[in-house]
Amino acid sequence: MTASVITRFAKNVTAEGVRPKRVGRARRLALAVPLAAISAVGLVACDNPQQHTDAAQASAAPSALPTGTPAAATPTASASATPTASATPTVSASAPATASASPSTAAPASSSTATKALNGTARNGLTISDGSRYVLMNGTTVDFGVAVRDLVWSPDGKKAAFITGAGDLAVANPDGTGRVTVAKNPGGQTWTHPAWQVAPADTQYAIPAKNNLIFSVSEGGKLKLKRVSARATGAVPELLALGSASGGPEVVVPPMTGNSWPSGGGTQGTSVYANKDGQVYIRDEYLRQQGGPITKGSEPAFSADGESVVFVRSVDGHDHIFRADRAGEGAKDLTPRATADFHEPVFSADGKTVAVRGADGVYTLPVNGSAAPTKVSDHAGHPAYRAQR
Repeated sequence: MTASVITRFAKNVTAEGVRPKRVGRARRLALAVPLAAISAVGLVACDNPQQHTDAAQASAAPSALPTGTPAAATPTASASATPTASATPTVSASAPATASASPSTAAPASSSTATKALNGTARNGLTISDGSRYVLMNGTTVDFGVAVRDLVWSPDGKKAAFITGAGDLAVANPDGTGRVTVAKNPGGQTWTHPAWQVAPADTQYAIPAKNNLIFSVSEGGKLKLKRVSARATGAVPELLALGSASGGPEVVVPPMTGNSWPSGGGTQGTSVYANKDGQVYIRDEYLRQQGGPITKGSEPAFSADGESVVFVRSVDGHDHIFRADRAGEGAKDLTPRATADFHEPVFSADGKTVAVRGADGVYTLPVNGSAAPTKVSDHAGHPAYRAQR
């Protein structure tokens, strides 16, 4: 991928998606196809940190916390192992997903340490999942009834999507009730990191509304991206199409393997994801399927308005958090003086704050990089933000 191609791709990016080629209205209508007609594939990995996998998450015995009681300052296990910096990313072979036993009830920690571990989730929409059945939110814990990994919230904050201990993809209400298995893992696969793809219908171009979940699948040592309707029950996911960038003599065709860590944003179903080639890619399918690499990094997250991306990049032996615009331009190191590794960045719903996972807990920092990361919870786990309505 040359600099000139990336520049041309960046110029094709609009406020809500990648700008399509200039074609007549009849041609645009012909290009607008339903999502059900899309059936290609993409696969994943990180550029420098060791890729988080469900296999690693499943190997950790989840900590148990009674409903409504504080979490221990140091959990017995986390949803995913804290990655370490690596010059060459590794992709482990997927392990068959197996149902995990229900965690036993453990005595709560002392109130002083427990409060410290939880006060970072009060009144700010921050939630933390650690592979147990209990999710930290609103300054307390919520029992989802099954092991919860890689939890992510719908844009309106009304639904949570996550991977269960059995390796299935599920959706539930914020209080853990109403759980539905959207797609059941057939076995021999490891599913990770679901992301919402939500967009209203566009009647002008006959584009149907989108309410989907995109996630990473590891099978036979290969990583792929798949998609399924968020309203489905026991559905079979489809491979996710990954179209090339348009314009100019060079056409960049995104790799169909080595893709993971999807994240959605904006109002047209656009998403970003990472590839093991060390690049962050953007994916757009508003009028037609297209996309391409935008910057070097891994573990990307899209802002709710689809205008900014945060991601991980190795700097002087440590994994730093960077922010760039949706075209990958203006990349800025938000943790320039970091002496530890940070991972799993995620935007707050208002786009002003970024939460990250550290080795000893969850930290937050302003999205403009004006302050160093502040530790808000001793509970190490996967951070996510729920929109406050």
